[in-house]
Amino acid sequence: MEARSTTEAPVATAADTVAVGVFEGEDVVHDVDDGALQALVDSGEAKPALRRVAVTHAAGRRWLLVGLGARAELTPERARVAAAVALGRARELSTRSLCWELPHHMSGEQAAAFVEGTLLAAYEYRAYKSSADDEDGGPPAELLLSAHDDVSGPVHLGSVAAEAANAARDLQNAPANELTPTRLAARAEELAAAHANLRADVRDRAGIEAAGMGAFAGVARGSHEEPRLITLHYEPPGAGGPVLGLVGKAVTFDSGGISIKPGAKMAAMKFDMSGGAAVIEAVGAIARLELPVRIVAVVGATENLPSGHALKPGDILRASTGTTIEVINTDAEGRLVLADCLAHAISEGAERLVDLATLTGAIISALGSTYAGLIGTDDEWCAEVAAAGERTGELLWRLPLHPEFAELIKGRYADIANAVENRKAGSVTAAEFLKRFVGDVPWAHLDIAGVSDDLGRPYAAKGGSGFGVRLLIDLARAQAAA
Repeated sequence: MEARSTTEAPVATAADTVAVGVFEGEDVVHDVDDGALQALVDSGEAKPALRRVAVTHAAGRRWLLVGLGARAELTPERARVAAAVALGRARELSTRSLCWELPHHMSGEQAAAFVEGTLLAAYEYRAYKSSADDEDGGPPAELLLSAHDDVSGPVHLGSVAAEAANAARDLQNAPANELTPTRLAARAEELAAAHANLRADVRDRAGIEAAGMGAFAGVARGSHEEPRLITLHYEPPGAGGPVLGLVGKAVTFDSGGISIKPGAKMAAMKFDMSGGAAVIEAVGAIARLELPVRIVAVVGATENLPSGHALKPGDILRASTGTTIEVINTDAEGRLVLADCLAHAISEGAERLVDLATLTGAIISALGSTYAGLIGTDDEWCAEVAAAGERTGELLWRLPLHPEFAELIKGRYADIANAVENRKAGSVTAAEFLKRFVGDVPWAHLDIAGVSDDLGRPYAAKGGSGFGVRLLIDLARAQAAA
């Protein structure tokens, strides 16, 4: 779907369907046909409550009256939800061109959110569907935002962010036999080739082993699929400030290895690469927006499978930092991959770190699909990352680090262990493990296991959610503006 802005009134556009927001206690501002829209409000058929939509026909087109709640409570996230609900009704009506009449006095963030909510809700993954037929006719081909002022900037930003999130969803939703580590690396190289200030470096199994990344290589050795260490450098001219390091876990299929997972819902383990997908597509969008910020992004891509070559419980690995790791559970593989990737990001110049990983099932028990877990070493940096989550609706809840948690990961035969056998504080002890590999660099770890797929929001209900893409873009914008 193409999104663009216009200063024309909706009735002057070629849109067949117009969405108009209804606020509590406010009349319709630009009515048509001698008050046809206000009459729907006065009758009670159109309600101002969020997620309510009424339909009427006037002035030769369809009109959607969309509840926005109280004006003072219209956050960007509520705008995304309203836009997604409106898109759902527009699809039922076989809309081909949808025009949102932006309410007066909207901020740029709110305008961008209407675009994001619409484009995210329009997403479909149909790569393996035999028929392109759609009972509701599919999403509209065009989205217009009509406003008195020029909102082309926010519309462009919202479009780029939503398109990047949807691209990450394509990677997430692809089956693991297609979306291999090699294929994920090819996507990173494709993005680098499209942007002059973005370059990719990809290392294979031999390169990973030669770099001394024994933790990452240990996970990868169970599969015949080649692992890939993907590094993206974004260095636009004139950019200053600290180098932002983005690190993503990309286990393209996680069986658990020798410590194999139960068979129920194992098909969903293709989503274990969601952090890596978010990092790659966010960097591509940052380059497309030409944001003046320096970035080094590192993604560790591998499968985690059982075989005669696979990692075994009791094995000891040596990470690139020299730290030795006792393997208690081969299903605690993500932290092994991330350990070497975090150290690699620092060696490549990262001065601020954010990692995204579907790391623990424990975070789902703690926070469900409402928040991702946030754990980090620097209060100011964690606050900046959390603020980006608030602005984008990709919410984070901070959990604590503590010396007692650090004690739990001490190894019996090696420096540290990759799992805690008493199962206490699973998400935090996983973060304590990662903390050993970030040194003094300010670091924020995002455990996205509960929000990476089946998010349940109107704009990302089922399948991959693209969580983290918009957050990272917003964080980069904030860093560029600092």
